[in-house]
Amino acid sequence: MELLDAQVINTQYGLEIYLDNMDNVKVKALYAPDSDNEPYEIMIGVKYFLLRDRYYETKENYFWININNDNVVMLKESNTESLFAVKSESEREATKDLIGKWLIKTNNFKHAVIDSIEEQKRENVQSEVDITQVTNRINFLEKVLQIKTEDIERASINPRGYVFSN
Repeated sequence: MELLDAQVINTQYGLEIYLDNMDNVKVKALYAPDSDNEPYEIMIGVKYFLLRDRYYETKENYFWININNDNVVMLKESNTESLFAVKSESEREATKDLIGKWLIKTNNFKHAVIDSIEEQKRENVQSEVDITQVTNRINFLEKVLQIKTEDIERASINPRGYVFSN
């Protein structure tokens, strides 16, 4: 028997139950910009249980983590199946707290990002440009592993199309 770490958010739609369990967190996408002025972004998928009355369903929703050139972290909603969608302002703040105080510290989050780094290392590089691109993606993913609770607390939550204004 294994004791699992879990967090619960009480929303208007029911209780969202998040478990630090294998395969509950995954890197869904990695955005590598075409220019140095754009930030890298990573889309994180999170599985959880939504408990309503006596029934539950499994959900998987997403959000983006964006880190600009000044190492400022921003959270962005995914275009579909957003972890922040249809939530009140207090529920969105609770979700942000969940990400900053719990999710980024879980073994599953770290494992998902490390797996993504390993994928990048296995990338078939054939030119100096390829090497630079893969190295930049790995450096970004290593920054993601270094995100602290304070970075998430200071982060804004924006729609996907939003860009940093420097």
